[in-house]
Amino acid sequence: MPTAYGSGAGYRSRVLSAFDDFPIHQGSLPVALTATSDPNHYDRYFFNGYHRDASVYFAAAMGLYPNRHVADAAFSVVMNGEQINVHASRRAPEDRAEATRVGPITVEVLAGLRTLRLTVESPEHGLRADLRFEHRTAAVEEPHFFRRTGQRVFFDYTRLTQFGTWTGWIEVDGTRVSVTPDQYWGSRDRSWGVRPVGERYAYGAPTGEPQFYWLWAPVNFETFCTHFDVNETADGERWHQEAVIVDADGSPAVGMAASPYRVSWRSGTRHAETFEVDFVDDTGKVSVLTLDPLLHFQMIGLGYGHPEWGHGVWKGEHAVGGDRWALPVADPLAPHHLHIQALSRATLRLPDGAVHHGMGILEQLVIGRHEPSGFEGLFDGAR
Repeated sequence: MPTAYGSGAGYRSRVLSAFDDFPIHQGSLPVALTATSDPNHYDRYFFNGYHRDASVYFAAAMGLYPNRHVADAAFSVVMNGEQINVHASRRAPEDRAEATRVGPITVEVLAGLRTLRLTVESPEHGLRADLRFEHRTAAVEEPHFFRRTGQRVFFDYTRLTQFGTWTGWIEVDGTRVSVTPDQYWGSRDRSWGVRPVGERYAYGAPTGEPQFYWLWAPVNFETFCTHFDVNETADGERWHQEAVIVDADGSPAVGMAASPYRVSWRSGTRHAETFEVDFVDDTGKVSVLTLDPLLHFQMIGLGYGHPEWGHGVWKGEHAVGGDRWALPVADPLAPHHLHIQALSRATLRLPDGAVHHGMGILEQLVIGRHEPSGFEGLFDGAR
């Protein structure tokens, strides 16, 4: 009997899954089959949370790479000047209903775009947690990310950002910390589509210089949240941007007409000393957001640029590991230390003179040349 899906004589891929029973299809294929065979297709969760006095910061990530047959996850905590991480990887399950369990880390969607649960059970690496994210705002759908390098699609993905509170507990080296929604804010994102993941492979002739410029700033205030992100080319041209203010009452985000920003880079690094962005509404009124960094969370702790636990890398049927280091790191210009989230105090000055105080992050990843910043090489620091 011929098989509709499969490869090789006698092989039949079991592609039907529990999700195929839901009316969610956007094509003729079962959910388990992606619309593209691009090995860089991915589907990803990211979370962060922080005590409002900056004493605790935590983050988690989980990714599925169907065309690489890999799923991975990581969880990190920053306390007392140390970052502690647990990493996990597995063969991607055929049933998407099982895709959010990777080793000791599980993500549960309790109510879509509202409530999610994150659990971690890895005491051998010093980490356990049971945390519940509850939305403060509606999800913000960012403009679609699309970028080519030569003829090849480099980025093609959708992403949302959402703000919330956290409830539950974290245990670090046997010491339990209570997490309550009056003290812990955070944000999350979901993204899916195509972007570089997994082991590198030959792309043929070079199509341009290595370059990437990315800032992402989701910030919580008492009654509202602000969101800003930008991607730029080497000459400073924006190819992706978003700036919104969203009330913490479930109402839709209000987009800004413009968002000029200013970065003062710390000498000898590619990390911001100070950051300001102007939220200019469609009437021309300007609200100014200022971020003052308190600590630098190393994104390598979640696999971003990790030499061993990189995203989408085949580690075997099941693999779990951990690492930890003191903060701040000794060499912030090392390639694997460039990508950070700076937990920051936030101040928003409104056009009427009112001032609001909050907390959020400024994610930064700057590789290669960026003329407005004065960066000339791959990894040179600010003068």
